[in-house]
Amino acid sequence: MGRVTDLASFAPLLAPEGLALLAALRDYDPAQELAVASRLRRDHPAELVTAALGQARLRQRAVAKFGAEDAYRMYFTPNGVEQSTRASVGTYRAGRMKALGVRSVADLCSGIGGDAIALARAGISVLAVDRDPLTAEVARANAEALGLAELIEVRCADVTDIDTAPYDAVFVDPARRGGRGRIFDPEAYSPPLSWAVEAARKAPHAALKVAPGIPHEAVPEEAEAEWISDGGDVKEAVLWFGTEPGARRATLLPSGAGLTGRGLPDPAVRPVGRYLYEPDGAVIRAHLVAEVAEDLAGGLIDETIAYITADELIPTPYAAAYEITDELPFNLKKLKALLREREVGTLTVKKRGSAVEPEEIRRRVKPKGPNAATVLLTRVAGAPTMLIGRPAGGGR
Repeated sequence: MGRVTDLASFAPLLAPEGLALLAALRDYDPAQELAVASRLRRDHPAELVTAALGQARLRQRAVAKFGAEDAYRMYFTPNGVEQSTRASVGTYRAGRMKALGVRSVADLCSGIGGDAIALARAGISVLAVDRDPLTAEVARANAEALGLAELIEVRCADVTDIDTAPYDAVFVDPARRGGRGRIFDPEAYSPPLSWAVEAARKAPHAALKVAPGIPHEAVPEEAEAEWISDGGDVKEAVLWFGTEPGARRATLLPSGAGLTGRGLPDPAVRPVGRYLYEPDGAVIRAHLVAEVAEDLAGGLIDETIAYITADELIPTPYAAAYEITDELPFNLKKLKALLREREVGTLTVKKRGSAVEPEEIRRRVKPKGPNAATVLLTRVAGAPTMLIGRPAGGGR
């Protein structure tokens, strides 16, 4: 399984022969890689074929983040595919920058250029900085491939050596993965969060991309903290400087719905009503469950569980709604009997505050029949509970 590892192996992919190979490999089946490689090596150098196959695999993986139109024109490294910002999130963030009046950005730790591309497409000029020579060259190739080279200057350098004074804004995306996987301590980021915060304080505007699990106490007082989800999955948190100090916000893509904290106390615990609402992950991470509960005239089913219950179905983009038909103490035999009685064959199992895995439930109850149901494994007032119901219209 070859891959581009240095500038010498990457450069041939930008030449006519490499471009032609990549175009021919657009729809190839990785399961047939040995046969494809053998065939291509009859007419092309083995090193080029290896590099092209590796790049073709990365492009196929990148479609989920960048869309087919861009992904099959761009270039990637394995880390670049894994760590780059999803295009929808980058586009949203670039739009916020533009709305702030930002015309130029120093993009520090730019990686393969995903955020630089989004910023440039918003009409913002970008200095993209990465200290890895191959990554910087890939970013440069991407700017060229997408026709954005006039707006994106790529520089291979240590971000700590960059003078950001000439730029309207700073964007920092520290590396949050190391040799042992994901890094959870913000001071173990590369560069550390404290350095990124100091860089942000020197600029009129700044955005620092951080892990969604960042402790709220690690957020500087002068920063706005925004948690962003896309399609229901929490993608990242961003610390904004020069916007609303102390604000906490949840933003849901693709709708763009945004919820800002109102400083509410924790909701009261109440009995399970007719409807259960499952807040979006960005709402939970931003500690804005109380705001959603107030809007729904609801309460919590347990003081430690982020499920909201209410008697009325109220449309909200910030939570998925379920109509609850049954509330039972946790008991697999009773669940199996109830599902058999109702001829439930399509079973969705969700959990929050339960150690039982959904797959184990499906295996044990063996659902069979033409009907569908949702089981929510959770705690109600501290007691392990099964809530049975169905998705209700009016939620997100």
